[in-house]
Formats: sequence, C-alpha cells, structure tokens
Amino acid sequence: MLESFFFTKQGDFHPQEADPITLLSGPPSSGKTSLLFQFAVNSASQCSNVNSKVVFICSRRRLETKPPYLAQGIDPGCEIFKRIKMKYINDDDDEGIKKYFAAFHLKDTFPIAVVVDDFGDFFHERSCQERYGNPRGRDLAMVRTLALCHNAIIFANKTGPCRLLLSDTHNGDSPRSLFIYKRWIRTIFTVKGDDSGSFCLKYNKYSESGSSKGTKTAKYSIAFQYLLLEGITEVDDKQ
Repeated sequence: MLESFFFTKQGDFHPQEADPITLLSGPPSSGKTSLLFQFAVNSASQCSNVNSKVVFICSRRRLETKPPYLAQGIDPGCEIFKRIKMKYINDDDDEGIKKYFAAFHLKDTFPIAVVVDDFGDFFHERSCQERYGNPRGRDLAMVRTLALCHNAIIFANKTGPCRLLLSDTHNGDSPRSLFIYKRWIRTIFTVKGDDSGSFCLKYNKYSESGSSKGTKTAKYSIAFQYLLLEGITEVDDKQ
C-alpha cells in the first residue's frame, strides 16, 4: 500500500489489493501533491491497457504555485505521462467535483484511478453555509460529495478496477473532517514531520467500530527537487 506513493520495483505495487477509496492527509508543505502524482504515475504504469487513463483533479493555481516533485529515475518526458489526464477545477468550487462524479456513470470507459488533490480546500466555509443556510454547510457539502464519489467508484468497479485517492491538509494530528471521511473511507494515510526534516507516512486501516491499525510507515523527504523514499518500516500499532 505505502509503495503506491513511491518509485519502487515494478512488482511492489499491487493496486488490486487496495481499497477502492483512500485518503492521504498531512500538514502543509509535506509533499502531498508529489505523493499523489507518484501514485498517478504508478497506477498508469501498472495497467497493461495502454488506453487506460488516470484523472488528476486539482486547482490549476495551486498546482502551478507548488508543482509536484518526481522521484529520481523518472524521465519527465516518458510516455506514461500522456496517460495522466489533468482536470482543473476553480478554487472553492466543490460543485465542480460534485458534477464530475454525478455524471461518472455516463462514461463509456472508466479511468483506472481518479486523484483529487486538496479535496477539502474546494469546500469554502462561507459559501457552503450560504448555500445550505446552515452553519454546518461545509460538512453537509462534503457528505453529499463524498456520497457521490463513493457511489461512482463502486459503480465503476463493477466493470473493472477504479480507485479514488483524495488528499486533505491538517494542522493537528488528524484531518479536521476525519469523522466525515471515516463514514466513506476505511484506508487513511497520514503524514507527520520529524525533527530531521523528513516525513513519515503512516498507513491506517479503520474498522467498522472506528478503531485503526497501522501496519507500515514510510520515511521520505523532498530534497534537490526530488521525492526521496528513505525506507519503509513494519510496525504493530493498535489504537
């Protein structure tokens, strides 16, 4: 699972073993977009059908301000990048995401993966409150959009593998809307910085009761404009 975010040996990534919907959450400037883009590259390269695509949904402004870094060993001009389709949505436009997944079932063919960078940032607090006439408008908007995402991906998986990966930013120990995400998502990856300037990516599998179990952590860093995997460690952690 953790291997899907890094440039590793061809056989280390097994997308068929993963949950169809996952979340990656971490603090600002922790390389989340780079991890997501590497996931998109791995997903595209692992699929034997050269016509299969990965859709990468993001804000153009945010992507151009902080572009992702590739892992060492990846040629920026390689053919695999032609299989990653960028879809830009305006900042604070959660309706754009909702419309995309509402029409998902109308597609002739489904992408092998859909990645949404900074999912939570598309839900602007004030505009959601005004739209729903409710102080918890943002939560309502996220619930409705996640429900659409869930239904779309489950429908697509009836004909073939299709994964959805979302990312969100948190400033504490866990995502602000963790209680909402856990309703739809069982696998959540969390990023935490350490004193050395590196980051630790932890895999958390949530059960129906809400408890989580971590099995691996990956240590990585962003150095010399590259995404560098420093190592993956087995852990036994129950919360």
